[in-house]
Amino acid sequence: MQRLLLDQDIKPMSEFRAHTAACIQQVQKSKRPVVITQHGKSAAVLIDVAEFEAMSQRLELLEDIAMGESMIDEGKGIPHEQAKEMILKRISR
Repeated sequence: MQRLLLDQDIKPMSEFRAHTAACIQQVQKSKRPVVITQHGKSAAVLIDVAEFEAMSQRLELLEDIAMGESMIDEGKGIPHEQAKEMILKRISR
């Protein structure tokens, strides 16, 4: 995801309502999120669908890594060679 540009990517709710299509086009073209404010405070973030999917996949991978690390810390891990053997058995079926 591209870095947010404060002077271009923060819109008050009134501007978003009046120019919704333009805001969506901006997000799709720039690949940067748009922060929508309400009463001077951030209220929502509009992001491109592809960027959202990529971000969701990265988050899921990070959660899987964290779960694996905590399982290892709890002594629930298995040695690399044993895991490799298990995977090769499943693949060869």
